[in-house]
Amino acid sequence: MGEVPVIGRAAAGAVSRRAAIMGAGGAGLTTALAACAGGGPTSAGTGPSPSTPSGDTATPTATRSGTSLARTSDIPKDGGKVFPDQKIVIVQPKPGGFRAFSAVCTHQGCIVDDVSAGMINCPCHGSMFWLDGKVMSGPATKPLPEVPIEVDGDTIRLA
Repeated sequence: MGEVPVIGRAAAGAVSRRAAIMGAGGAGLTTALAACAGGGPTSAGTGPSPSTPSGDTATPTATRSGTSLARTSDIPKDGGKVFPDQKIVIVQPKPGGFRAFSAVCTHQGCIVDDVSAGMINCPCHGSMFWLDGKVMSGPATKPLPEVPIEVDGDTIRLA
């Protein structure tokens, strides 16, 4: 009497196997979703990958004081130019007034690629920054860090 019928044991075993398979599948799904959601700035094919895997948004590559970056004539008025190798963007928001910022987007570390219509633009997720480095539109929530520069005649250098 205390014995469970064979059919009952098979059903119980099937449920256990099914639960185990579903659990393994769920763990795999969780791993896949975590990889998609948290690891990088883009999904496959949705934009450039970040240039700095460390996520260091404050330190441009060209950090040596006195490094020549550009000529003043290279930077358009009310616009700017991105120097991806140095990870710096230089802008001229008013005639003769030059400012530089890290070109590393504060959202997930992509390099901004364009300065147009009075904004510094990130290609990865659409963050836009004003020419003063402040966030105009996210997903970035922090401004681009300013990089000290000096203008000597027609040459722009790191300060």
